Amino acid sequence: MHTDSQRLLDCIPRLRRYARALLGAGADADDLVQDTVARGWDKLSSWRPGSDMRAWLFGIMHNLHADQLRRAPPAAVELDDTLAAPASDATAGRLALRDLDTALRLLPPEQREVLLLVALEELSYEEVAAVLQIPAGTVMSRLSRGRERLRLLMEGQPLPSPLKVIK
Repeated sequence: MHTDSQRLLDCIPRLRRYARALLGAGADADDLVQDTVARGWDKLSSWRPGSDMRAWLFGIMHNLHADQLRRAPPAAVELDDTLAAPASDATAGRLALRDLDTALRLLPPEQREVLLLVALEELSYEEVAAVLQIPAGTVMSRLSRGRERLRLLMEGQPLPSPLKVIK
């Protein structure tokens, strides 16, 4: 039988995978996982035995990430003209993964979160709604819009304008 602390430790690989998909591989994702585990450890007594600890930890991670986004100024990326072109021997699979990663980062954060929790972490709509503290209907609409936007980005098609034309 697993203790609560062992259950928490067993969730780390999934937390890490989600954080890396959300933020990209790097120190920011690792910091988010560390903060999530620390907060989960501190609040372990508030976890309800019998419920899904993974979903509970994803909720903590979501709240920490939202707090970080509110506090941090928008990131600025300096353009570098000296970037090397991709290696010509790169496989089509790696290129497709790079394109998917780029397309995911172009999605609005609320659509990306829902898409990753459903597709990558295989949470149910109800679990995602509980993690993000939104109605299940909102999960479904964000997922639908996110999938459509991702499809358009992957196909290189123009994105629909958010403005409606009134005649």
